[in-house]
Amino acid sequence: MAIRNVVTEGDEILRKKCRVVTEVTDRIRETMEDMLETMHSQAGVGIAAPQVGVMRRMFIAEPEPGRVYYMINPEILEQDGTQFSSEGCLSVPGLVGDVERPERIKIKAMDLDGEVKTYDFEGFDAVVMCHENDHLDGILYIDKAKNIRDAEAAIDEDEEEI
Repeated sequence: MAIRNVVTEGDEILRKKCRVVTEVTDRIRETMEDMLETMHSQAGVGIAAPQVGVMRRMFIAEPEPGRVYYMINPEILEQDGTQFSSEGCLSVPGLVGDVERPERIKIKAMDLDGEVKTYDFEGFDAVVMCHENDHLDGILYIDKAKNIRDAEAAIDEDEEEI
């Protein structure tokens, strides 16, 4: 495993739509493990492949320590409700903003074994999944956010950041 460089806002790769993963290979699994290590090194709760320069439809989410989801070719099947979250991003360092997201989602994706699974998420977990899934279509949270502000000031105000 290796820690990879995180691509930051301004790099055109973050604005491109990712390609479908046709087969879960050892290389895909290795890339996902590198992504997990990179995410941990940056104290993140999610990371998508384009954030490490890989244009494939896959992301990792860890909404709480030890609960890791490997999502390959994710597809949001259902969403309902509304919630607002204060979000940050490894690719947009130093800022947070308020984003409207669904309260609940149903998402289908392949895991590291290539098995298709369906998950239901709500609350913070749904926020993380939607945030990472957006990356696969070239969308950053700042495209949707209101009240974008300095992350340090937000943390001083006891806001939760993803």
